[in-house]
Amino acid sequence: MAIVKQILQQKGYDIVSISPDATIMDALKLMDARQVGAVLVMEHDRVVGIFSERDYARRVALKGRTNDAPLRDVMTKVVYYVGPDQTLEECMAQMTDKRIRHLPVVENGKVVGVISIGDVVKTIIENQQSLIEGLENYIMGRDYHI
Repeated sequence: MAIVKQILQQKGYDIVSISPDATIMDALKLMDARQVGAVLVMEHDRVVGIFSERDYARRVALKGRTNDAPLRDVMTKVVYYVGPDQTLEECMAQMTDKRIRHLPVVENGKVVGVISIGDVVKTIIENQQSLIEGLENYIMGRDYHI
């Protein structure tokens, strides 16, 4: 069974974060430059929120706010986390239940990465494909090592 640590080992432990005093436009520019759909909003190594494309659509664009407003006014303040040893099935269940697309990964009280629903789905598909190929090779009598 695949775990969060495997995703981080593949994609890296990069954390894209911004201050809650930064503007919405600052966050959008950062998200564009780093090609991510969300940024952690942090103060002194502490997560105080998350800002995503979905937050922008619902709390900025639809509400007619200007892009020079601070993130603290529009960020999602309740942030859910996972640990590096949690299974991808647990992550998928949490993402589905909470209707979220990004999860910070916390180890020993420190954020060590962020995973997205796309990361989880991609890894689950890759693992299932590998299992299918192994089973096909077993059935066909080919020598295959997983």
